[in-house]
Amino acid sequence: MKKNFIILFFLLSLNSCVGSSSSGLFGTGVSIALDPRTLGTQIDDSIMQKNLIARLALNEKKYLVKLSVKVLDGRIFLRGKVDEPEEKLKITKIAWETKGVRSVKNNIAIKQKFSFKNSAIDFLITSQLKTALILNKNIKAANFNIDTINKKTYIFGIAHTEDEKKEIIQEAKQIVDLEELVSSILMVSDLSRQKE
Repeated sequence: MKKNFIILFFLLSLNSCVGSSSSGLFGTGVSIALDPRTLGTQIDDSIMQKNLIARLALNEKKYLVKLSVKVLDGRIFLRGKVDEPEEKLKITKIAWETKGVRSVKNNIAIKQKFSFKNSAIDFLITSQLKTALILNKNIKAANFNIDTINKKTYIFGIAHTEDEKKEIIQEAKQIVDLEELVSSILMVSDLSRQKE
């Protein structure tokens, strides 16, 4: 009888622990039960996050401490600082190559000497190009990330057709102050997992 009581007490103790955690994706003290994602989605996101962190670290060990990676429902969020614009583009590309990724939000800053004039011109170039893509009905603007550094514009995203890809490049070429365009536009057919 005493043995059965101990087993019952143990099972009840375990059951009360399910769905809560002292630390979770949203920060310390947040219950996993509050996470609207299914358990399967949470596991998939965790696997994607660990996979991406490992691939970034294999590429460059400093990314382990310089970058923060979060995955939420297949959406990747990147933060941190890098030395060169090309590094930011390379990291974005690695993120997009992660199996199961739905989108990439890259908030990685580039270390550089601050110049108000250059920053204003870069902001203007990016804003003009984003507006042009939004107004063009043949382009799904939400699928593309645009960054401009020292009048050099980087476009990264997913195009549905070759025509869409060509129109994006054409729109970019019409921006007055833009001096160089670096495009890394993937086709939907290039993705490891296509949207069902």
